[in-house]
Amino acid sequence: MPTYEHAQTRLKGVKMKVLNFTFPGVFTTAIFALTVLVSPLAFASKNLSPGFAGLDRDASVIVMSPDIELFSISGGGVLEPKADWTSAAFRYVSDSLRSKLAGMALKSQFQSEEQADRFADLSSLHAAVAKSISFHHFGGQKLPTKADKLDWSLGEVTREIQNETGARYGLFLWVRDSYASNERKAAMLAFALLGVGLAGGMQVGYASLVDLNSGKVLWFNQIQRGTGDLRERTAAEESVAALLSNFPTSR
Repeated sequence: MPTYEHAQTRLKGVKMKVLNFTFPGVFTTAIFALTVLVSPLAFASKNLSPGFAGLDRDASVIVMSPDIELFSISGGGVLEPKADWTSAAFRYVSDSLRSKLAGMALKSQFQSEEQADRFADLSSLHAAVAKSISFHHFGGQKLPTKADKLDWSLGEVTREIQNETGARYGLFLWVRDSYASNERKAAMLAFALLGVGLAGGMQVGYASLVDLNSGKVLWFNQIQRGTGDLRERTAAEESVAALLSNFPTSR
Protein backbone atom coordinates (compact mmCIF):
# COMPACT_ATOMS: atom_id res chain seq x y z
CA MET A 1 0.00 0.00 0.00
CA PRO A 2 1.34 3.48 -0.85
CA THR A 3 2.74 5.30 2.14
CA TYR A 4 2.17 8.93 3.14
CA GLU A 5 5.73 9.75 2.08
CA HIS A 6 5.14 8.07 -1.27
CA ALA A 7 2.02 10.17 -1.79
CA GLN A 8 3.88 13.38 -1.00
CA THR A 9 6.54 12.43 -3.55
CA ARG A 10 3.85 11.81 -6.18
CA LEU A 11 2.28 15.19 -5.49
CA LYS A 12 5.58 16.99 -5.94
CA GLY A 13 6.23 15.15 -9.17
CA VAL A 14 2.86 15.75 -10.78
CA LYS A 15 3.57 18.72 -13.05
CA MET A 16 3.56 17.55 -16.65
CA LYS A 17 0.17 16.19 -17.76
CA VAL A 18 -2.35 16.62 -20.49
CA LEU A 19 -5.25 18.49 -18.94
CA ASN A 20 -8.60 19.70 -20.26
CA PHE A 21 -10.62 22.21 -18.29
CA THR A 22 -13.20 24.89 -18.88
CA PHE A 23 -13.02 28.48 -17.72
CA PRO A 24 -16.44 30.15 -17.46
CA GLY A 25 -17.50 30.80 -21.03
CA VAL A 26 -14.14 29.73 -22.44
CA PHE A 27 -13.00 26.23 -23.38
CA THR A 28 -9.28 25.89 -23.06
CA THR A 29 -7.21 22.85 -23.93
CA ALA A 30 -3.84 23.09 -22.26
CA ILE A 31 -1.14 20.64 -23.31
CA PHE A 32 1.83 20.25 -21.01
CA ALA A 33 4.85 18.88 -22.89
CA LEU A 34 8.39 18.07 -21.92
CA THR A 35 10.71 21.01 -22.52
CA VAL A 36 13.07 20.49 -25.46
CA LEU A 37 16.22 22.34 -26.32
CA VAL A 38 16.25 24.01 -29.72
CA SER A 39 18.54 26.51 -31.34
CA PRO A 40 17.62 30.21 -30.92
CA LEU A 41 17.11 30.51 -34.68
CA ALA A 42 14.69 27.59 -34.83
CA PHE A 43 12.80 28.88 -31.79
CA ALA A 44 12.51 32.38 -33.19
CA SER A 45 11.30 31.24 -36.60
CA LYS A 46 8.39 29.38 -35.05
CA ASN A 47 7.34 32.49 -33.11
CA LEU A 48 7.61 34.91 -36.05
CA SER A 49 5.42 35.39 -39.08
CA PRO A 50 7.20 34.67 -42.40
CA GLY A 51 9.01 37.77 -43.64
CA PHE A 52 8.85 39.58 -40.31
CA ALA A 53 12.33 40.38 -38.96
CA GLY A 54 11.59 43.04 -36.35
CA LEU A 55 9.64 46.16 -35.53
CA ASP A 56 10.10 49.18 -37.74
CA ARG A 57 12.29 51.69 -35.95
CA ASP A 58 10.36 54.49 -34.22
CA ALA A 59 7.03 52.77 -34.91
CA SER A 60 4.56 53.00 -32.02
CA VAL A 61 3.14 50.02 -30.13
CA ILE A 62 -0.15 50.22 -28.26
CA VAL A 63 -0.42 47.78 -25.37
CA MET A 64 -3.96 46.49 -25.22
CA SER A 65 -5.49 46.09 -21.77
CA PRO A 66 -4.33 42.64 -20.51
CA ASP A 67 -7.12 40.05 -20.47
CA ILE A 68 -6.57 38.36 -17.11
CA GLU A 69 -8.65 36.19 -14.81
CA LEU A 70 -7.67 34.16 -11.75
CA PHE A 71 -9.49 31.20 -10.20
CA SER A 72 -9.49 29.03 -7.11
CA ILE A 73 -9.98 25.28 -7.61
CA SER A 74 -12.49 23.77 -5.19
CA GLY A 75 -12.08 20.35 -3.63
CA GLY A 76 -14.23 18.90 -6.41
CA GLY A 77 -12.23 20.60 -9.15
CA VAL A 78 -14.62 23.49 -9.87
CA LEU A 79 -12.99 26.73 -11.02
CA GLU A 80 -14.23 29.66 -8.93
CA PRO A 81 -13.44 33.22 -10.16
CA LYS A 82 -11.62 35.39 -7.62
CA ALA A 83 -12.20 39.09 -8.29
CA ASP A 84 -9.68 40.34 -5.71
CA TRP A 85 -6.93 38.10 -7.09
CA THR A 86 -7.75 39.19 -10.64
CA SER A 87 -7.63 42.87 -9.71
CA ALA A 88 -4.22 42.51 -8.09
CA ALA A 89 -2.88 40.44 -10.98
CA PHE A 90 -4.06 43.01 -13.52
CA ARG A 91 -2.19 45.74 -11.66
CA TYR A 92 1.00 43.70 -11.29
CA VAL A 93 1.02 42.56 -14.93
CA SER A 94 0.30 46.08 -16.23
CA ASP A 95 3.12 47.54 -14.14
CA SER A 96 5.47 44.79 -15.30
CA LEU A 97 4.59 45.45 -18.92
CA ARG A 98 5.39 49.14 -18.55
CA SER A 99 8.73 48.36 -16.95
CA LYS A 100 9.61 45.65 -19.46
CA LEU A 101 8.79 47.73 -22.54
CA ALA A 102 10.57 50.77 -21.13
CA GLY A 103 13.68 48.62 -20.86
CA MET A 104 13.34 47.71 -24.53
CA ALA A 105 13.31 51.40 -25.49
CA LEU A 106 10.10 50.91 -27.46
CA LYS A 107 7.84 53.78 -28.39
CA SER A 108 4.74 52.52 -26.62
CA GLN A 109 1.39 53.71 -25.34
CA PHE A 110 -1.11 51.95 -23.12
CA GLN A 111 -4.79 51.52 -23.72
CA SER A 112 -7.03 53.56 -21.43
CA GLU A 113 -9.83 51.99 -19.43
CA GLU A 114 -12.38 53.65 -21.70
CA GLN A 115 -10.64 52.29 -24.80
CA ALA A 116 -10.47 48.85 -23.24
CA ASP A 117 -14.25 48.86 -22.84
CA ARG A 118 -14.84 50.00 -26.43
CA PHE A 119 -12.39 47.48 -27.90
CA ALA A 120 -13.41 44.56 -25.69
CA ASP A 121 -14.62 42.61 -28.74
CA LEU A 122 -11.17 42.94 -30.32
CA SER A 123 -9.56 41.48 -27.20
CA SER A 124 -12.05 38.60 -27.31
CA LEU A 125 -11.19 38.04 -30.96
CA HIS A 126 -7.51 37.92 -30.08
CA ALA A 127 -8.22 35.31 -27.38
CA ALA A 128 -9.95 33.07 -29.92
CA VAL A 129 -7.16 33.43 -32.50
CA ALA A 130 -4.44 32.92 -29.85
CA LYS A 131 -6.02 29.64 -28.74
CA SER A 132 -6.10 28.48 -32.35
CA ILE A 133 -2.43 29.36 -32.78
CA SER A 134 -1.54 27.50 -29.59
CA PHE A 135 -3.51 24.42 -30.63
CA HIS A 136 -2.69 24.27 -34.34
CA HIS A 137 0.75 25.90 -34.57
CA PHE A 138 2.43 24.90 -31.30
CA GLY A 139 0.25 21.88 -30.52
CA GLY A 140 -0.15 18.58 -32.27
CA GLN A 141 -3.07 19.44 -34.56
CA LYS A 142 -1.23 21.03 -37.47
CA LEU A 143 -3.20 22.60 -40.32
CA PRO A 144 -1.87 21.59 -43.76
CA THR A 145 -2.89 24.96 -45.22
CA LYS A 146 -0.55 26.76 -42.82
CA ALA A 147 2.52 24.74 -43.83
CA ASP A 148 3.75 25.00 -40.22
CA LYS A 149 4.05 28.79 -40.56
CA LEU A 150 2.79 31.47 -38.18
CA ASP A 151 0.13 32.67 -40.61
CA TRP A 152 -2.79 34.06 -38.63
CA SER A 153 -4.72 37.33 -38.62
CA LEU A 154 -7.29 39.25 -36.60
CA GLY A 155 -8.55 40.88 -39.78
CA GLU A 156 -8.81 44.50 -40.84
CA VAL A 157 -10.95 45.33 -37.79
CA THR A 158 -7.66 46.30 -36.11
CA ARG A 159 -7.45 49.40 -38.31
CA GLU A 160 -10.01 51.12 -36.09
CA ILE A 161 -7.63 51.30 -33.15
CA GLN A 162 -4.74 52.18 -35.47
CA ASN A 163 -6.70 55.15 -36.81
CA GLU A 164 -7.57 56.27 -33.28
CA THR A 165 -4.11 55.92 -31.71
CA GLY A 166 -1.70 56.21 -34.62
CA ALA A 167 0.06 53.04 -33.43
CA ARG A 168 1.55 50.67 -36.00
CA TYR A 169 1.50 47.60 -33.76
CA GLY A 170 -0.72 46.20 -31.03
CA LEU A 171 0.51 44.01 -28.17
CA PHE A 172 -2.15 41.65 -26.78
CA LEU A 173 -1.91 39.54 -23.60
CA TRP A 174 -4.34 36.86 -22.41
CA VAL A 175 -3.67 35.00 -19.14
CA ARG A 176 -5.66 32.56 -17.02
CA ASP A 177 -4.25 31.30 -13.73
CA SER A 178 -5.71 28.90 -11.18
CA TYR A 179 -4.67 27.78 -7.71
CA ALA A 180 -5.60 24.75 -5.63
CA SER A 181 -7.65 25.59 -2.53
CA ASN A 182 -6.85 23.93 0.79
CA GLU A 183 -9.72 21.53 0.12
CA ARG A 184 -8.26 20.70 -3.30
CA LYS A 185 -4.83 20.10 -1.81
CA ALA A 186 -6.36 17.73 0.75
CA ALA A 187 -8.16 15.87 -2.02
CA MET A 188 -4.95 15.66 -4.04
CA LEU A 189 -3.14 14.14 -1.07
CA ALA A 190 -5.93 11.68 -0.32
CA PHE A 191 -6.12 10.46 -3.91
CA ALA A 192 -2.33 10.29 -4.16
CA LEU A 193 -2.40 7.79 -1.28
CA LEU A 194 -4.61 5.65 -3.51
CA GLY A 195 -2.23 6.03 -6.43
CA VAL A 196 -4.45 8.50 -8.30
CA GLY A 197 -3.17 11.91 -9.40
CA LEU A 198 -5.42 14.98 -9.29
CA ALA A 199 -4.39 18.15 -11.09
CA GLY A 200 -3.68 21.34 -9.18
CA GLY A 201 -3.49 24.89 -10.50
CA MET A 202 -1.98 25.93 -13.79
CA GLN A 203 -1.01 29.08 -15.66
CA VAL A 204 -1.83 29.60 -19.34
CA GLY A 205 -0.86 32.77 -21.17
CA TYR A 206 -0.64 34.07 -24.74
CA ALA A 207 1.11 37.18 -26.08
CA SER A 208 0.75 38.47 -29.64
CA LEU A 209 2.24 41.35 -31.60
CA VAL A 210 -0.19 42.40 -34.32
CA ASP A 211 0.23 44.64 -37.36
CA LEU A 212 -2.73 46.97 -36.87
CA ASN A 213 -2.86 47.91 -40.54
CA SER A 214 -3.41 44.36 -41.76
CA GLY A 215 -4.41 42.54 -38.58
CA LYS A 216 -1.63 40.00 -39.14
CA VAL A 217 -0.07 38.29 -36.12
CA LEU A 218 3.65 39.01 -36.49
CA TRP A 219 4.89 37.36 -33.30
CA PHE A 220 3.35 34.96 -30.81
CA ASN A 221 4.49 33.38 -27.57
CA GLN A 222 2.83 31.31 -24.88
CA ILE A 223 3.28 29.80 -21.43
CA GLN A 224 1.49 26.66 -20.24
CA ARG A 225 2.77 25.46 -16.91
CA GLY A 226 2.00 24.33 -13.37
CA THR A 227 4.09 27.12 -11.81
CA GLY A 228 3.82 30.89 -11.47
CA ASP A 229 1.66 33.08 -9.24
CA LEU A 230 0.09 36.30 -10.51
CA ARG A 231 -1.13 37.12 -7.01
CA GLU A 232 2.37 38.30 -6.10
CA ARG A 233 4.19 41.18 -7.78
CA THR A 234 7.59 39.50 -8.14
CA ALA A 235 6.08 36.30 -9.50
CA ALA A 236 3.90 38.31 -11.90
CA GLU A 237 7.00 40.05 -13.20
CA GLU A 238 8.52 36.64 -13.92
CA SER A 239 5.40 35.58 -15.83
CA VAL A 240 5.49 38.71 -17.99
CA ALA A 241 9.20 38.17 -18.63
CA ALA A 242 8.45 34.59 -19.70
CA LEU A 243 5.70 35.72 -22.08
CA LEU A 244 7.96 38.36 -23.64
CA SER A 245 11.13 36.26 -23.51
CA ASN A 246 11.68 36.26 -27.27
CA PHE A 247 9.94 39.52 -28.16
CA PRO A 248 11.30 40.86 -31.49
CA THR A 249 13.60 43.88 -31.40
CA SER A 250 13.48 46.98 -33.56
CA ARG A 251 15.38 46.96 -36.85
